[in-house]
Amino acid sequence: MRSLFRSAQPPGTGGHSRVLFRLAQFVPFVLILLGLGVELSPIHDVYTGPLLTAMPALASLTMGPRGILAAAAGALSVTSISATLHHSWGEGQAFSNIAGLLVVTVASVTTSSAMHSRRQSELKQVRRIAVAAQESILRPVPARLGPARTASMYLAAESGAQIGGDLYEAVATRYGVRMIVGDVRGKGLPAVRAAAAVLGAFREAVHYEAELAEVMNHCAAAFRREDAVARSSGAGGKGEGREDSSVEEEAESFVTALLAEVSDDHVVHVVNRGHPPPLRLSRGTAQELMPADPLPPLGLEDFITGPTAKAERYVFEPGDRLLLHTDGVNEARDADHRFFPLPEAAESVRRTCTPQEFLEELHLKLLHHTGGRLADDVAMLVVDRLVEETDGRGEVTDASTAH
Repeated sequence: MRSLFRSAQPPGTGGHSRVLFRLAQFVPFVLILLGLGVELSPIHDVYTGPLLTAMPALASLTMGPRGILAAAAGALSVTSISATLHHSWGEGQAFSNIAGLLVVTVASVTTSSAMHSRRQSELKQVRRIAVAAQESILRPVPARLGPARTASMYLAAESGAQIGGDLYEAVATRYGVRMIVGDVRGKGLPAVRAAAAVLGAFREAVHYEAELAEVMNHCAAAFRREDAVARSSGAGGKGEGREDSSVEEEAESFVTALLAEVSDDHVVHVVNRGHPPPLRLSRGTAQELMPADPLPPLGLEDFITGPTAKAERYVFEPGDRLLLHTDGVNEARDADHRFFPLPEAAESVRRTCTPQEFLEELHLKLLHHTGGRLADDVAMLVVDRLVEETDGRGEVTDASTAH
């Protein structure tokens, strides 16, 4: 019977709501069994015809055509059993009940199919809008940027969703290839607006700020402005039914962010504001580039008591690979609540694969670890430092990494 219910379950139901929805799907069949019990009991004189006739219509509220037809078949069976046991076929009432059941079933199936087609059309339109929004906010990074090959991937945890609070970008500038990966606390449109503000500041500042730390400062300022606008626009809602949890979320809004810069020298510069450290793969060994002086996320500048942020340098030789990611990767859990072993998983991926193939294989490993279901959005950005080779004329060229 699970196949009757699966397609009718609305997206976004979870936890308590999903249990209630599942129970509601069983109601028509429980009532059919109740009608059968009445017909087989001494109180069979109670007229159950109208109750059974209404079962397909009741089933159409929570199920698709298959569920409706199953409820109709159950009601028809009880009607036939009752007419046979009580010898009421000649009275004509049984045929009236069957005719009414047929009309209600046809109407229910037709209405359910029409509503399903309408929902599908609306869902496709929403997805087209989401894809357009994603392409304007989270654009796929180019396959080649200066001395590096790059690839990106975004995975939404919620079925049907396209964008959320995770962000990434990679831009070729006169200072080198500069990248950002971040994660906005929260969900929904406020998180999307905050991500768009941070990305907009990054895309502008990377081209004229020589210091990577100054680029981060621009991103922090953009987030503070967006957060101030969000707070002011929500101020009028105080006392008008806003929940305490919404107020608490506004008071604790922040963005974890990480900037990286790959230039012609064989190092990578990193500025980390409360974000999971990037993973460097060198000669098949993975290492997390932990910050020497951890700093709080954007929006929590009041907690900075020491010197301002400075870019930290790490060795990034030709042939090395760098993975920037959000916490939806390293904090993904399996059925036993064990975290995803990101370094080990990255090391097990084929060393000769391209950046895009690397992300796809890592994605499969992540889904296998979580049982095919992500609890949080995932953003990943990978960059390969190309190997410099000398051609036959003595000129230096970039070859595909033999990572």
